[in-house]
Amino acid sequence: MIERRMRAAAVISVFALVVSAAAVTSAQRVRVSPHEIHEFDADACHITINYGRPSKKGRVIWGGLVPWGRWWMPGADEATIIETSKALMFEGVTMPAGKHTLYMWPDEKAPKLIISKEVGQFHTVYHADQDLGRVDFVLTTIKDKEPVEQMTYLVEARPGGGGILKLVWDDREYSAEFKVKP
Repeated sequence: MIERRMRAAAVISVFALVVSAAAVTSAQRVRVSPHEIHEFDADACHITINYGRPSKKGRVIWGGLVPWGRWWMPGADEATIIETSKALMFEGVTMPAGKHTLYMWPDEKAPKLIISKEVGQFHTVYHADQDLGRVDFVLTTIKDKEPVEQMTYLVEARPGGGGILKLVWDDREYSAEFKVKP
């Protein structure tokens, strides 16, 4: 009986040691991309975007690092989270107030912003059944300027109300207009 208890205690001790080592390793993981929280106000709506900001580092971004024709999470490490104080309306897709994850469908001719209901996942995880909706992204090629080294999200308020969500990286700017629901 004592031998059985000692064996059980040894198994529990080894398990606790393994779990502790895994937690320390995870906590010590060095992030390559900086993580930032950007805050914006548009039409009396507070918008926060929490994301990792990867850098170009001489790489081919569009059609290279970011392949065409498959989902991609624009950011690094944890999924990119957008949080809003009010509901936003993107061309027929209503994003309720609260937290959502932003994805993208990169395409040379018809890129899409994907808004997901799922939050808290790693950036390599995507479940299409959690899509709130997909919105056309307007592509503008940045000319006569240096490529944007670090991926950046911006929100620009529009004088007539609402705003524009922008994703800028390398030689491209993707944008989607929205209105704030009262």
